[in-house]
Amino acid sequence: MTLEDAHARDEADPLAGFRERFVVRDPELVYLDGNSLGRLPRATLDRLEHVVEREWGERLIRGWWEGWLDLPVRAGDLVGELVGAGPGQVVVADSTTVCLYKLAAAALGRDPGRTEVVVDRSEFPTDRYVLEGLASDLRWLEADPVEGVVPGAVADLLGPETALVVLSHVNYRSAAVAPLEEITGLAHDAGALVLWDLCHSAGVLPVGLDAAGADLAVGCTYKYLNAGPGAPAFLYVRRDLQDELRQPVWGWFGRRDQFLMEQGFEPAPGIAAWLSGTPNVLGLAAVDEGARLAAEATIPAIAAKARALTSYALELHDERLAPLGFTVGSPRDAERRGGHLSVCRHDARALCDALAEAGVITDFRMPDTIRLGCSPLTTSFAELWTGVDRLCRLAPA
Repeated sequence: MTLEDAHARDEADPLAGFRERFVVRDPELVYLDGNSLGRLPRATLDRLEHVVEREWGERLIRGWWEGWLDLPVRAGDLVGELVGAGPGQVVVADSTTVCLYKLAAAALGRDPGRTEVVVDRSEFPTDRYVLEGLASDLRWLEADPVEGVVPGAVADLLGPETALVVLSHVNYRSAAVAPLEEITGLAHDAGALVLWDLCHSAGVLPVGLDAAGADLAVGCTYKYLNAGPGAPAFLYVRRDLQDELRQPVWGWFGRRDQFLMEQGFEPAPGIAAWLSGTPNVLGLAAVDEGARLAAEATIPAIAAKARALTSYALELHDERLAPLGFTVGSPRDAERRGGHLSVCRHDARALCDALAEAGVITDFRMPDTIRLGCSPLTTSFAELWTGVDRLCRLAPA
């Protein structure tokens, strides 16, 4: 497989033109870490300049009444379209950690007779830590480290005391995709709710929250939605659960008629009740732009390129990395794989450092994994080929 072959794939790529709509300061840098932090959209530069100079600089406090107040819900509807949620069920706010705390605490308060939480032991640390601080009875799922969560293993842990199942739709280490609809159905049969972490699927894969009957979900916006470091997260609450569940972090932005400043908390109608403190307007503007860009490209087209890129990375692994002692840490079935491919070798940490020195940005995950992030709107096939080529030169057998 040659660089010329990679260029030919780029020429046939219907999304290739989107790369020009992002800031690429150093064309020689190979960036394979968009699954951790996406590149900066050029439209976001213009939008933030407008927000700072015009909306804040000129309009000052009037900005709240001229569009800022409802931005969390408006941006939420845009993100909702990308994850298969109808209007009024997604709001952009807080961090993933805070959003997950809100939803998990609300689910645990739904039925005092149910105290168990099922969670994958390989779940992202934030999710595990929040649940360890909240729940008195955790039931740990021991999923396959490469193939990920399977429905039968979840079913084995469900019981009459199960309140909540918390799982990532795409595993952060292996990129294994969990069968969201099937697992949701199993939890419902047991009388439990499911909270899905969409951090590694929002903006890169079809999710279909409404179609699956999903209950709750959280996700970040700084990966495939390209909203920038520390950008606000989002949470989803299915419409019929919004009045049933008790939002645990009351704040004045989640109150009905907030500017009356009245005594006592009365939740705002709908998804706005899940807001707490003052929204991050600059971050919300960046989320808005990133979501619009993904919507323009369309999730089916983005997902198709993600499969093509990670499949190409797998081919490159088998041809060039496997002879050097690497193994694949992601599912080989493209339909069961998210937007990155993990390759493993005992010296992965040192290789990641060496790659950075050679102008290739990847990331390392304990104990032996290099994640090759393939962000469909910005990663080219030639960029991926070059990154693997440099890795081969740095990794003697």
